[in-house]
Amino acid sequence: MMPEMDGLEVVKKLRNKGSLTPVIFLTARDTVADRVKGLDTGANDYLVKPFSFDELTARIRAMTRTAAGNPTNSYTLADLTLDTETHIVIRAGREIVLTTREYSLLEYLLRNKNKILSRQKTEDNVWSYDYEGGTNVVDVYINYLRKKIDEGHEQKLIHTVRGFGYCMRVEL
Repeated sequence: MMPEMDGLEVVKKLRNKGSLTPVIFLTARDTVADRVKGLDTGANDYLVKPFSFDELTARIRAMTRTAAGNPTNSYTLADLTLDTETHIVIRAGREIVLTTREYSLLEYLLRNKNKILSRQKTEDNVWSYDYEGGTNVVDVYINYLRKKIDEGHEQKLIHTVRGFGYCMRVEL
């Protein structure tokens, strides 16, 4: 019921272009035929209005796990575990208390473990769009994380890749 083209048409176009972007229909169309048509068109999920915000966020978490190839709510690297549902971070059996921004940065790094992430890409994904940038904020927060995550451990998990950015990985 959007202007110009409906949601079904949008999803058809996305899928025809090869896009794997997860899609949840949030709609007042509540018949079984509507739901079947939405899912058959290429939506990953279908939620009828009115809906519970808690249910929507749970469905988004489930879809994110599936899209990321991670079947659980947690991300692990060596002896470090981050639980996206409880926001608990544990390294070597010890809970680590992080600020909201530190947690967001660590989650982004872990979701992309073994990938080199530029400062700009990291800034774009962890800081809000109204953040102007232009400072060394990513470097500062990486140092905060290193103190909390890597300090005191022989195996370092956060690595600088000179000229490119940062990477979370286990070095052999």
